[in-house]
Amino acid sequence: MPRPPRPSAPRRPALRRVAKAPPAEPRLIMLNKPFDVLTQFNDEQGRATLKDFVAVPGVYPAGRLDRDSEGLLLLTNDGRLQAQIADPKHKLAKTYWVQVEGEPSEEQLRQLREGVQLNDGPTLPAEARQLEEPQLWERNPPVRFRKSVPTAWLELVIREGRNRQVRRMTAAVGLPTLRLVRVRIGPWSLEGLQPGQWRDLPPQL
Repeated sequence: MPRPPRPSAPRRPALRRVAKAPPAEPRLIMLNKPFDVLTQFNDEQGRATLKDFVAVPGVYPAGRLDRDSEGLLLLTNDGRLQAQIADPKHKLAKTYWVQVEGEPSEEQLRQLREGVQLNDGPTLPAEARQLEEPQLWERNPPVRFRKSVPTAWLELVIREGRNRQVRRMTAAVGLPTLRLVRVRIGPWSLEGLQPGQWRDLPPQL
């Protein structure tokens, strides 16, 4: 008696090779972040974010800048470059112009230069000097001043990245910050950019 035919094995679907998209070209962007803008691209509460100013897909901030601070923010799509810029271990110098309440004394400047004790430990020494009032754009909304209290401008250069560090440092020496503008990160300077403007940079450190 003839054997019944074997059932044929189910055919496996042919594997299709999916062509990988070529890697995106590295980009590094410098933005002059305006006051009251979050350093992120989305916000469920409808607040202003980076997407209101930078319509470039795939980039993300290299470091942070508080919502109530202004100035230089770097964005990139290159993870290695992002780490070089943002990781405190690289100690990339960040320069801030800080409007403070009060007239700084030499003793207060010395404290900033030697390091300030904060609730999360002492800071590294900073470069600190008093400035003549710099030529900056008008902030919107304007800073609220107390008419009876003088104000002054400082330049602070730090090599750390703690949360709200500059504000905490000036407060610790008795000089509350009224306005904070980052003007330089490492070799990159904000010069020539108005609030909300950005430009491409060579993607390397």
